[in-house]
Amino acid sequence: MTERTDCVVVGGGPAGMVLGLLLARAGVRVTVMEKHADFLRDFRGDTVHPSTLTLLDELGLGEKFHALPHSEIQRIGFPKDDGGLLIFGDLSRLKVPHPYVAMVPQWDFLDLMAEAGKAEKTFDLRMSTEMTGLIREHGKVTGVRYRTEGGEERELRSNLVVAADGRWSLARRESGLRPNDYGVPFDAWWFRLSRPAEQGLSGAQIMPEMKNRRFGVPLPRVGYYQIAYLAPKGEDLRRQGIEKFRETVTALFPAFADRVGELESMDDVKLLDVKLNRLHRWHVDGLLCIGDAAHAMSPVGGVGINLAVQDAVATATLLAKPLLSGTIGAKDLAKVRARRWLPTVLVQALQRVMHKAVMRPVMEGRRNGPPPLMIKLMERFPRTSIVPAYLLGVGFRPEHAPDFARRATEPARG
Repeated sequence: MTERTDCVVVGGGPAGMVLGLLLARAGVRVTVMEKHADFLRDFRGDTVHPSTLTLLDELGLGEKFHALPHSEIQRIGFPKDDGGLLIFGDLSRLKVPHPYVAMVPQWDFLDLMAEAGKAEKTFDLRMSTEMTGLIREHGKVTGVRYRTEGGEERELRSNLVVAADGRWSLARRESGLRPNDYGVPFDAWWFRLSRPAEQGLSGAQIMPEMKNRRFGVPLPRVGYYQIAYLAPKGEDLRRQGIEKFRETVTALFPAFADRVGELESMDDVKLLDVKLNRLHRWHVDGLLCIGDAAHAMSPVGGVGINLAVQDAVATATLLAKPLLSGTIGAKDLAKVRARRWLPTVLVQALQRVMHKAVMRPVMEGRRNGPPPLMIKLMERFPRTSIVPAYLLGVGFRPEHAPDFARRATEPARG
């Protein structure tokens, strides 16, 4: 017997899980396929921005989310030569319900979405299920081929396939869509070092270090720092060995000299091949790309998850009705790209400016900090710190939960 559903979402990341939950709350039969057995993977984007925190409130999930162990980042700044801090973005000044970025393991966020989805009759989450190809009929995508945990090959027909399977999206590749790539001068090497338990979880700040051709960003987490060391693209730090890497970390972060021994080998350091790209067209007939499958973001600002979630909300808002009526077509899919195109382009433009003006000069040894003009501007007009805070925390076009997906706040479990 042929399996059928209204919508197949390929990929159980933030975009896929949020989209699956919202469509199910509209009554759409939706199947989310995640190739892994769980969500436990290190060094995924773990930032939940103010606009996403507002969305969780609208979905009735705010209290459950805030019951999760998390740290709250309110300020982003750069160290000054005199030992002071130049505040670049002050999220505490935002007039929003949650004026901070919450740092929480991505698997906790995804588990929360999965739990909420399972309460909906039309929500079907299939773990250990890997899409292997697209089904086409008369030039239109009409479903997917997939492999079960037991290795069985099956087919699932649907009115829509949504590619939410990230920057290396198989669904996008199978569709024939190809992104335009914008060069990035660095890769990110992620690792963890312990953080004293007495350091609080709220009011934390991000303070990048940049000197001697090195650039690093320590993100305060519950019990540890998650640290991104940015190295020129293509540089193979593994070949240099763990001792050399410890020396590099100590030179960049002298305060961590007493704990770099926690890095036992280069296996403790994970490479992120940074990409910045964008599809011009986000769909073919029967298939839509969202999130990193449509536009891979640089880690600058940590905005990738926020944009992916907003893509998912816009997709559910625009497509729930045609999916329910069975009338969805290419024109409906084009509306998603039209709605999310400008915010995506503007954020990527800002990231490219930051790459050129801040990251590249530091890694080329031309400067040990942000541009002098930026420093003068922020020092003379400190209140302008609300502008990057808004762009980072809220974005150019924040999306809100459609009426069909809203729920009263659910109390946190004691």
